[in-house]
Amino acid sequence: MTSRSLLRLAVAGVAAATGLTLAALPAAAAPTASAKPQPIPIRLLTVNDFHGNLETPTGSSGRIVNETGVTVQSAGGAAYLATAIKQNTIKGRTDVVAAGDLIGASPLISAAFHDEPTVQVLGALGLDVSSVGNHEFDEGLTELRRLQKGGCHPTDGCSPAGKWKGAKYDYIGANVVDDDGRHALPPIAIRVVNGVKIGYIGLVTKTTPSIVTPASIAGLTFQDEVEAGNRAAAWLKRRGVNAMVALVHEGDSITANQSPDACPLTTGVGRTIATNLSADVDLVVMGHSHQAYVCTTTDPAGNTRYFTQGSSFGRVLTQIDFQVDKKTRDVIRSSVTADNKVVAVDGPANAGLDITKYAADPTIDSLVSYWKTAVASKANAPVGKITADITNVAPSGGSGETALGDVIADAQLAAAKKDGGNADIALMNPGGVRTLLTYAGSPAGEGDGVVTYGEAFAVQPFNNLLQAVTLTGAELKTVLEQQFTGGPNAQAFTKILQPSSNLTYSYNASAAWGSRISDLKIDGAAVTDTQSVRVAANNFLVSGGDAFTEFTKGTDLWTWNGGFDVDAFTAYLTANSPIAPPALTRITKVG
Repeated sequence: MTSRSLLRLAVAGVAAATGLTLAALPAAAAPTASAKPQPIPIRLLTVNDFHGNLETPTGSSGRIVNETGVTVQSAGGAAYLATAIKQNTIKGRTDVVAAGDLIGASPLISAAFHDEPTVQVLGALGLDVSSVGNHEFDEGLTELRRLQKGGCHPTDGCSPAGKWKGAKYDYIGANVVDDDGRHALPPIAIRVVNGVKIGYIGLVTKTTPSIVTPASIAGLTFQDEVEAGNRAAAWLKRRGVNAMVALVHEGDSITANQSPDACPLTTGVGRTIATNLSADVDLVVMGHSHQAYVCTTTDPAGNTRYFTQGSSFGRVLTQIDFQVDKKTRDVIRSSVTADNKVVAVDGPANAGLDITKYAADPTIDSLVSYWKTAVASKANAPVGKITADITNVAPSGGSGETALGDVIADAQLAAAKKDGGNADIALMNPGGVRTLLTYAGSPAGEGDGVVTYGEAFAVQPFNNLLQAVTLTGAELKTVLEQQFTGGPNAQAFTKILQPSSNLTYSYNASAAWGSRISDLKIDGAAVTDTQSVRVAANNFLVSGGDAFTEFTKGTDLWTWNGGFDVDAFTAYLTANSPIAPPALTRITKVG
């Protein structure tokens, strides 16, 4: 007997027992497909490389090209970023996340209080979680943990605001381990957004040991980003988290003056990470290179994956929207969209521009004003004068020498000669010259041509030590060879050291490594391989920072007792004012 016959008999039995005829039984409903569950919408708002810019940055640091090709003259700053975040937040389904370097290399308004002001303001902006960047380690892991958990600074004590209460957001770093192989920071964070578990993986550039003073990261190892990221993705998977976002403090360079929503990449370290991370990672939010881009790549499973970066200093807020499958709780990749929104200031600098502008959020503006008042007497103190803008940008097609880099090298040589370092020359790393000196007076009212301590500090915000070591002439030449890519311990990018006025040389960047430097002279005399040369530099360079490993062969280490490198700079400005931009004749590019 067939199963259909059995069904008929069963129905007949029911009819007999109930007194119903077969004709009276209701017809069986036709099977219908169950309604497909609606996907769950999620929004991320992301920032990176804020660097303590509570106030809108000035000059080139505040300019950026927007999506329509307009150069926005004034963008960024905490109060305007806060408004952008508020206007683009959808309550209940938005997380605010970051990709590192939120602190460190900060203006004096934040740095004077060990970046407590920035951490406080970012918490007030609604930041939920951030990867660490290399600059989060500028004052060491212990200090980073203090900023996270609370307590007053062990040396300088409490700020004017009282005992520090700690951060309202979490720092994560899956590839930072101590000597025992334990994670120095939480590797992941799991947050519930609109009812969905989102797993965040924190990663910082593995090159951190070459760009942070060694003493600040003693005992720490920075593992390969992809390997550590994939382990973290596996942990999240085992915990039942399928929607994953990597917050990666590493990125690419781009072709200049492009739309922030374009993908004009010129180098590929960021793309390499974004391509090779586990296919379980759905999105990659990047930082470090201070660029703005919205790109896609293909993950190891062949799926499209977005990776983005949002410039720096709060000039861009990245908005990423996606949907999560209600059943699998995973991101529907085809639903992902990303938009880099320029945070243009609604103020005089942007008057007449047909762009979206943001007003200052009054609550955050009040917080910034508090810290500005707290630091005002120190920040606004005049330290010298200049006759024109002195820039930290090398002319296009030039040797890489900059006017401001030259002035700083001269300042370091002067301090190291005067106070016992017996230096012959000085060299300054270009990455340590963070902004330019502008001739025009600021709103503080110091007047045109006057340089304040706050402006000088913005140029050199790291509080590095000024040191001097003895190198042979051959070792000095190798240091200069290490400016270029292509050799042992070579730079990832060419980085031209800024020389004091008495050091001159030529280079041919297309020559073989080891043969690029020629005509090396000090005070007009040719440098021999065997002579001893006393070289002044900051402790970052002396310890081999920026891959200048030859510096570590230096002997007879001397450390200036006059303060930090910025103090040598301000002393030089005071003693030699007014200072004009020097001619860029110390380095000659011959090929």
